[in-house]
Amino acid sequence: MDSLVLIVEDEPAIAENIRYALTTEGFETLWQTEGVGVLKLLEERRVDLIVLDIGLPDINGMELCKAIRKNHTVPIIFLTARSHEVDRIVGLEIGADDYMVKPFSPRELAARVKAILRRTAVATAPPQKIKGDQLFQVDESRLKISYFSTPLDLSRYEYRMLSLFISRPGQIFSRDRLMERVWDEPGMSMDRTVDVHIKNIRAKLKKIRPDMDPIRTHRGIGYSLKETS
Repeated sequence: MDSLVLIVEDEPAIAENIRYALTTEGFETLWQTEGVGVLKLLEERRVDLIVLDIGLPDINGMELCKAIRKNHTVPIIFLTARSHEVDRIVGLEIGADDYMVKPFSPRELAARVKAILRRTAVATAPPQKIKGDQLFQVDESRLKISYFSTPLDLSRYEYRMLSLFISRPGQIFSRDRLMERVWDEPGMSMDRTVDVHIKNIRAKLKKIRPDMDPIRTHRGIGYSLKETS
């Protein structure tokens, strides 16, 4: 079955260009001009990725993204007319997987969609626990991580980064190395991207165990996960 991409964009010309580029690459598409109904649609249909305009007529795309992230891990690519770095950082903080500034190339967007779906394809391996770790449990078939047996609500990149740490406790990863291992297009990510995601992961871990911080910061070097005895 072809991957289904939901396009939430109120400008018909932009949406049609996106649909054409995606269908040419073999994707199935749905198009909505407003954000209303997106949450209901996600409950009723399998959606593999969302292309989401921030400037929708009925709801701010960032607020819609926050609502989606409460119950869904579907990858999200933001579209926006704003190119300021702070807007991109906010988008990443609330769970977006990528960010494209208008005007953009529909073919480049299609390439990013393909890259994200290729990296986020669900593995067929059965759920398994990472050996040698007492704090985390990784369900690779569902792309889920639990901390002290409590499931974490992680974005796609947060999952990739934390699972990498869990697989190599004690190993220090530089920011460049993390971007190479985690991001679809590391060369297009910003310097603060890694720090933003580390901050988000720490906050989610502290909600479960406020007294613990398993991620170590090595100033001027990078980050690592503390080894457990």
